Amino acid sequence: MLSEDQRKEVKETILRMIAEAEKELRILKELTAAVEPDSSIGRISRMDAINNKTVNDAAYRNTRKRLKQLQNVQDMVDSPSYGKCMRCGKPIAYERILIMPEKRVCVHCSR
Repeated sequence: MLSEDQRKEVKETILRMIAEAEKELRILKELTAAVEPDSSIGRISRMDAINNKTVNDAAYRNTRKRLKQLQNVQDMVDSPSYGKCMRCGKPIAYERILIMPEKRVCVHCSR
């Protein structure tokens, strides 16, 4: 069970992570813009730009998914069940909660 101080720290961590994810999404949105056919770049450079766009698209989707998870868990921190594994019911290690507050299962059950 998390103490009040721990819950406060988790909330602050979640807010910081949300801000970081929102900033990253703004940057990735620019990087995922369509690759325009441009006569000033060569074929290899264009293929490279398309490949980079694909990588950035995946990063954008993953970041957006994590942002939604963080926003959803933000309201759950005060719940008595927060910090308990959804599968086995045992407490999730506090260190894991601080690193990945959106995860609802312990390390053992996540394997």
